[in-house]
Amino acid sequence: MEEMIKIDQPYGQKPTLEFLAESAPQELVVTVLSEGDGEIVEPGDQIAAHYLGQVWDGNVFDNSFDRGQPLVFQVGVGMVIRGWDDGLVGQRVGSRVLLSIPSELGYGDRGVPQAGIKGGDTLVFVTDIVGKL
Repeated sequence: MEEMIKIDQPYGQKPTLEFLAESAPQELVVTVLSEGDGEIVEPGDQIAAHYLGQVWDGNVFDNSFDRGQPLVFQVGVGMVIRGWDDGLVGQRVGSRVLLSIPSELGYGDRGVPQAGIKGGDTLVFVTDIVGKL
């Protein structure tokens, strides 16, 4: 996936994405950009993660870096979109993970219009797994 998206900034800093491919992959793609050396994230774990979410080759719709607070959530149990559940379980704390999430594992055909996410949009997240609580 690194040949499809270029990412600047290391773990812990707000990334910027440059899309090098016109079309998004059709399936969930999980790329570990830098692997941490912390515990492995298991289904049901409460984790803290910084993230930047962007529509494929479109606008950034949300990021926790600007707020200065990571998002805390239970992973692998349906509290977040399925692409996050599927892509973050099994990763190590301290990792930066790039996720390309097709709409069926994101917000589907309805999207989230108020966030600028149209139905069918592929979502891209750069996620820094900060800790397990």
